[in-house]
Amino acid sequence: MAADRIHDEAACTKVDDDMTRVFTLLGKRWSGLVVAVLMRQPAHFADLRRAIPGISERMLSDRLAELVGVGLVVRQVAEGPPLRVSYRLSEAGSALGPALGELRRWAERYLPEDGQCPEEFRK
Repeated sequence: MAADRIHDEAACTKVDDDMTRVFTLLGKRWSGLVVAVLMRQPAHFADLRRAIPGISERMLSDRLAELVGVGLVVRQVAEGPPLRVSYRLSEAGSALGPALGELRRWAERYLPEDGQCPEEFRK
């Protein structure tokens, strides 16, 4: 019976607000990949598009606008013909480097290319 169960308060603990903000932003499709590409070096729009297979121009534009808006990416315009726009990480965006490195190492070990966690780690 449900009434006989002891309620575990820890099971009802709300997820951390900081983690919620992180995954709300970086959990959107393509956002993390945009940041990961810019982690290597600043890039022009076309370079980003080539570096992230499958992303549409519209989606890349939307993700860049959002990342610029929250302050992780800086949009730089080089004057003169032709007008060139490049993107780079801000200090806050660059600070994601260690976290992204840890995620990469985790994926290498626990999430191989087939997307399935190896049996030895499913204990």
